[in-house]
Amino acid sequence: MLIKRETGFLQRFYLLEVMKGLFITTKNWLFSKNITIQYPEQRRKYSPLFRGQHYIKTTNGVENCTACMLCPTVCPADCIHIEAGERADKEKFPVRFEIDILRCCFCGYCEEACPKDAIKLSGIYEMADYERRVYDKNFLLIQRGSK
Repeated sequence: MLIKRETGFLQRFYLLEVMKGLFITTKNWLFSKNITIQYPEQRRKYSPLFRGQHYIKTTNGVENCTACMLCPTVCPADCIHIEAGERADKEKFPVRFEIDILRCCFCGYCEEACPKDAIKLSGIYEMADYERRVYDKNFLLIQRGSK
């Protein structure tokens, strides 16, 4: 059942709504604080849950990764590629560990799936480059970030 409502002159031509919108816009324009960030002097404050650049954690100079292949399995972007090898102590390790950063969607699934807590996403968000970046194992071992 359709109910017809009586509309007044102001409601019919949206004058009241337009005036409300202009008032809100003018108020924000005149009385709001400056929202422009003067980069690089000022840095944006991100949440502690922010996921940035990847790195591999090490213990006593040896990476924690055991090449269990869980991170490439759960990765929705299919950007992690690992080749496994064996150490003398019968433990696997990644011979090749690569992350194609342009394909990565920074979802954090790799970090959550890792049973050894080896791969982490840091707070580093400045990853601009002039060429396609594929982070290899050496680069990931060197990089450290605050989270």
